[in-house]
Amino acid sequence: MEDCIFCKIITGEIPSVSVYEDDDVKAFLDISQTTVGHTLLIPKKHVTNIFDYDAALSSKVLVKIPVIARAIKKSNPKILGLNIVNNNGELAYQSVFHSHFHLIPRYTESDSFSINFTNNSEKYSTNQLQEIAASIKQNLED
Repeated sequence: MEDCIFCKIITGEIPSVSVYEDDDVKAFLDISQTTVGHTLLIPKKHVTNIFDYDAALSSKVLVKIPVIARAIKKSNPKILGLNIVNNNGELAYQSVFHSHFHLIPRYTESDSFSINFTNNSEKYSTNQLQEIAASIKQNLED
């Protein structure tokens, strides 16, 4: 894609600080460094988001997430945890429309990154949850 910043990083048109690269993926430091070591993992094939992955691409990209995660953790003894974030679509905070995974090291509870999961459990009955699950199950692909 001509205007894709990540495609330009892959071709070297835009510089990046690479931490891993093979024929299928590239991992590089996020320029924002939300926390020290914040890394992006991207497929070299341009796909917009996770909904565009097929089994072949998934097997090439997703298998590298724990490899990069372990390397990040081992790189700094102060890292106590790691968030793996994948935003899909503008509403889900995707800002670059080339699929990517954020690997964000966590050092303290008060670092510059947070996620909030709202507990809505009392809003749903067991029957409602079963209906939601059934709807998802009927749309699974092999």
